[in-house]
Amino acid sequence: MEPKVEIKKTTINRIGGYLHRVVPIADKSGDIISYALKPLMLEFKPRDIMQVAVGCTILTVPVALTEEAWNLGEFLPNLNIALVALFSILMISVFVYFNFYKVTLKGYISEFIKRIIGTYLISLIISGVILTLLEKCPWGIDNALAIRRIVIVAYPAAMSGTLSDTIK
Repeated sequence: MEPKVEIKKTTINRIGGYLHRVVPIADKSGDIISYALKPLMLEFKPRDIMQVAVGCTILTVPVALTEEAWNLGEFLPNLNIALVALFSILMISVFVYFNFYKVTLKGYISEFIKRIIGTYLISLIISGVILTLLEKCPWGIDNALAIRRIVIVAYPAAMSGTLSDTIK
């Protein structure tokens, strides 16, 4: 029977300004011979904001150019538009949780919420800017229609922005 080896627990340390999970690697005797570093993307930093913005743009442009998106914004009931917005936030939340915070949510709940809200707001802003440039947001004439179209286009934008945020 081999002796029981106690391996030290992993820790979270800031290295070069970014959080990393530090995992000790031990030999058979239990002596630590090295450490493995895994970057943790728990903080929503300016680099992440830019990644989300670029990712949002990837799907905002083609969707904003479709007449179907404009018509959906015009004819869908308000309840459906609200549900699209809630579904967007739910999908961002689930994706972000399982890709960034599943193991380390405790202590980082505010960062989790900031990443979700930030991602959705960025997708709304990018969608609004592009639709306004295409003159499909009738600001001052029908603000409700403008917002409805933005919410429709922001759904795929938020998904691509969330996905691009996973790139390290």
